[in-house]
Amino acid sequence: MDKRLLEILVCPVTKGPLIYDKARQELVSRAARLAYPIRDDIPVMLEEEARELGEEEIEQLGK
Repeated sequence: MDKRLLEILVCPVTKGPLIYDKARQELVSRAARLAYPIRDDIPVMLEEEARELGEEEIEQLGK
């Protein structure tokens, strides 16, 4: 994931920052509790394509 792209992308729901999860190839919005997939190196920033995060996943992001 290009760091420059990550710096300008925001969550489409909250307009807040995203966290890059390299292992899952997702961009995570803690505020919205959503994980946006990255397919073929392209972030899919659509709310309907995002995966809802469980409480445990949110807590692990803080570590």
